[in-house]
Amino acid sequence: MAQVLRQMQPVQHPDLIVGTSTFDDAGVFRLDDETALVQTTDFFPPLVDDPYEFGRIAAANALSDVYAMGGTPLTCLNLVGFPDQELPAEVLGEILRGGAERAAAAGAVIVGGHSVRDAEVKYGMAVTGTVHPRRVWTNAGAVAGDVLILTKPIGSGILTSAAKSGRLPVEELAETIETMTGLNKPGRDAGVALCRATGEPGPIHACTDITGFGLLGHAFELAEGAGLTLEIEAEGVPLLVRAREMAEAGVLTRAHKSTLAYLGDALLVGDGVDPTLVRILADAQTSGGLLFAVAGDQADALLALLGEHRAQCAVRIGRVRPREAAAIRLV
Repeated sequence: MAQVLRQMQPVQHPDLIVGTSTFDDAGVFRLDDETALVQTTDFFPPLVDDPYEFGRIAAANALSDVYAMGGTPLTCLNLVGFPDQELPAEVLGEILRGGAERAAAAGAVIVGGHSVRDAEVKYGMAVTGTVHPRRVWTNAGAVAGDVLILTKPIGSGILTSAAKSGRLPVEELAETIETMTGLNKPGRDAGVALCRATGEPGPIHACTDITGFGLLGHAFELAEGAGLTLEIEAEGVPLLVRAREMAEAGVLTRAHKSTLAYLGDALLVGDGVDPTLVRILADAQTSGGLLFAVAGDQADALLALLGEHRAQCAVRIGRVRPREAAAIRLV
């Protein structure tokens, strides 16, 4: 998709604050001096067997892009692909019930949607939110000296794959499901609180959420957007329980290979970094946490606020450096 978008002429409009040029999490369009719309969409096939939990995961994932821009979700449209000749309508009802639960938890309203017959179940949402035009977080504003802070552990792709292949008992997916269904609202709230306390434009220089391109893929987007290098301490990245064990046994999604191939020479791996850990950090995540680039002198304040707002985790995983030969450096 990135290659396709590069061949298209970027849309130009005086009120388009964030479009496709920086491969950001969502589009942002200014309505007036006080309000901008944040718009995003996401949907995918089931990652877990429980339809209710699948609905919650897919909705949390779609809502996450609004939080990553510093916004507040407002309305949602359900997006459904469903094989109605093979599965009972009750399955779809449970999926939609799960999505509705997460939308309500976010304070958003489901206003409709669209469904098609499909050979495979798919579900997600188109989400519209709001943000102040001067308080938009993008993935392109990192500054050398910033500290990188992550708000959810890594490993959801590995563990859901392990459960589907029978290598991990379904009951051991509880932590992973809790991580994927958790909204990124606590992270957004902590970041907004820090910016309000310090004044505009605030110390949150860049933000993205970690999803299909894995930690390394989304970190690369931050690095490219700012023209800088992100140094990530591989062993300092929080992992879900048993994620490393499963990866060492060869359980990974195919996405890690495509991400590493895409990064190529843009990724420099230190001599002492475990190759299995590199693959984990490149592996796809679903509804992952927020990755902040925050001013170095405000990193401790953000970590404290993340704790107060009960983010799933709040971990310093690296820093932003002046541009080197590689965009990402794993140490």
